[in-house]
Amino acid sequence: MDGVAPVLVIACGALAREIVALKKLNGWSALDIQCLPPELHNRPERIPAAVRAAIVAGRAKYERIFVAYADCGTGGRLDEVLQAEHVERLPGAHCYEFFATSAAFAALCEAEPGTFYLTDFLVRHFDRLVIAGLGIDRHPELANEYFRNYRKLTYLVQVADPELARAARAAAGRLGLEYEEHFTGYGDLADSLESVASRREHPVSWEKTAWRR
Repeated sequence: MDGVAPVLVIACGALAREIVALKKLNGWSALDIQCLPPELHNRPERIPAAVRAAIVAGRAKYERIFVAYADCGTGGRLDEVLQAEHVERLPGAHCYEFFATSAAFAALCEAEPGTFYLTDFLVRHFDRLVIAGLGIDRHPELANEYFRNYRKLTYLVQVADPELARAARAAAGRLGLEYEEHFTGYGDLADSLESVASRREHPVSWEKTAWRR
């Protein structure tokens, strides 16, 4: 896009495929993408420091930086980093919320609070990030401990794929949960990146970023 300053998108590795697809689909040549390890999903206390380090390193080349994370279990600590650095992020508490959009996700939670959610990425890497990541492969009895308060597994679908749907249904069966799926597409991820990709000026201040949460 002519006149749009380059922007570094520091992203959760779990969003890499979706962000690259959106960049290609929309011709967002101004976006440069740097992904942090998706394993941080299981260690959210490490996300703020990892994001801060990436921001500091990115300042040498980029005037504009955007963080493609939601709060992601940091309990507001990521926002403290971003406020200090004057950098925006994706809206919401986690990827399930910004993919589904806040209102739709709230409705899902109200309908069944005991729901475990998967995205396309988490379906693809279910064994590595969920089964191995939680130690269930080594100690199968842990599955009952982790999921005893869940009743349903809901697959939030970004791109319709019968193979992923079958894998998600198998994951639900493996955990002994009722299965449900909802097509979300890219949700607020697409809208947020569109706003960043088309903006010609650097954000004036953190306080003026109305859609960051």
